[in-house]
Amino acid sequence: MKKILVFLSVILMANVTIAQKIVVCETCSFSSLKKAISQTKDYDTIIVKKGTYKEHNIIVDKPLTIIGENYPVIDGELKGEIITVTSDNVTVDGLFIINVGTSYTEDYAAIRVRRSKNFVIQNLVLEKLFFGIYIEKSSNGKVFHNKIIGDAVEEYNSGNGIQLWYSKNIQIEHNFVQHVRDGIYLEFSDDCLIKNNVSTLNVRYGLHFMFSNDDTYQDNTFENNGAGVAVMFSKRIKMYNNIFKENWGTASYGMLLKEINDAEIEGNIFENNTIGINIEGSNRINYKHNTFSNNGWAIKVKGACYTNKFIENNFLYNSFDIAYNSHVNDNEFDRNYWSNYTGYDLDKNGIGDIPYRPVKLFSYIVNRTPETIILLRSLFIDIIDFSEKVSPVFTPDNLLDNNPVTKKIIW
Repeated sequence: MKKILVFLSVILMANVTIAQKIVVCETCSFSSLKKAISQTKDYDTIIVKKGTYKEHNIIVDKPLTIIGENYPVIDGELKGEIITVTSDNVTVDGLFIINVGTSYTEDYAAIRVRRSKNFVIQNLVLEKLFFGIYIEKSSNGKVFHNKIIGDAVEEYNSGNGIQLWYSKNIQIEHNFVQHVRDGIYLEFSDDCLIKNNVSTLNVRYGLHFMFSNDDTYQDNTFENNGAGVAVMFSKRIKMYNNIFKENWGTASYGMLLKEINDAEIEGNIFENNTIGINIEGSNRINYKHNTFSNNGWAIKVKGACYTNKFIENNFLYNSFDIAYNSHVNDNEFDRNYWSNYTGYDLDKNGIGDIPYRPVKLFSYIVNRTPETIILLRSLFIDIIDFSEKVSPVFTPDNLLDNNPVTKKIIW
């Protein structure tokens, strides 16, 4: 046993001596990151000293750790992609990367990870970019604590901040993204965790994902984006404790759900959006402990939405709580708080004694004829809403909350 321990110690010491640190600086043996990579061995560490290094098309094709000291600048001079990782077990940490080239066929990125595993991309500052961080056909990676600032003005000539394509088991946490096309974009990417990110002031979506299953979005802030957040063609999505706010515009919403099934949406805040959640073709979703506050529409339900549950949510001072375009309803609304509820609670059990009908006739009319919104505050509208409440004709007669709570729910 003692001999085995000695042998293992020798092997460990040998590995330590093999891995080396290589320094890059203007006066060092290596004055460029590209040259340093070409001379390193597997699992070496490259230290990049503070300075400006004008280079692009840097290929990291072996397991390495690249660390910047005091944020050295890697300037791509608008010539193309800057760093491309093609090896497993690569860490890139602490660089300031600027001036990515623009291409409408190549999707140049400040840093791309291609067909790699066990990578870490962290503490980067990316500016003057096309795409920021592009993860392609990769798995088991981490994208942590990066700051991505674009200068996008229009969709057609801008890229996304963090993009995943055909990737799996990626953690994206504590990133700040703004002024790009889509802050965070996922396509065909499963089992990912998107947590504690801030995505704001982006041209199109703060978050956009399609055909991506079993992902979790938690504790993120999506604020003042062009069209809000779009979640499409995916299954078993979990969205917990996110903030969707200040997404205003004729085609904007806090979140769009299209063809989403078997999801959990819990503990989120939808505040000051044109539409809190716009739902279409989405089924078996549990909405619980969410707050919808001061939106135009809290929830707008379009066609083919079945077996959804809205339980213990707060609906506060929205112009319309629920908009519904069908006479058929098998969705469940129960124990929600509605600030527009005017019923009574004679037995003082915290539950209103009469059901609440959240779909107003006027919301039905506005869906059909948007120009009628100018009549929102008129007495005539109050009268027709009251008549529909008494005797439903245009709205589903079974769409009601039988147990509306009389006080705002605190979790």
